[in-house]
Amino acid sequence: MGQGAFGQSGADPSAELAANSSEQAENLIGIDEVQRSLNRSRASVYRYTNTDPRNLNPPFNPRKLNPEYRSDQKEPLMFHPNEVARFARDVLRIKEVTVEVLNSPSTATQQLLSSILDELRTIRELLDSSNITTLDARREQHDQARPAA
Repeated sequence: MGQGAFGQSGADPSAELAANSSEQAENLIGIDEVQRSLNRSRASVYRYTNTDPRNLNPPFNPRKLNPEYRSDQKEPLMFHPNEVARFARDVLRIKEVTVEVLNSPSTATQQLLSSILDELRTIRELLDSSNITTLDARREQHDQARPAA
């Protein structure tokens, strides 16, 4: 969940963040997406945001847009879509709220991993279609196919 859940529950934010960090990282949105979702200027989005120069992660404020937990001041502000929707509905009184999270464009790493996955699937299909089901049987067949020296 977002920082809002941290402020309302008694749980330790860093423990919850560590447990869900990889899952959350894909679903968070930045200032630009928030700006488009709320149809507000970048400056007004920053004014709405719950930040404090003296405190990296201020406590949950129901009247502000609460960013996700940050470990460094230089990290960009990221927001959970549910927090943006809550803020738009409860604070800005926007009736119909739609926050859309789009997949990022494919990177070279993602393309490489996809091609590796396709190749592994092909290998698996070949192994499944072969009559040999165990590794030992495959070794035995291989040893019989080689002529003795």
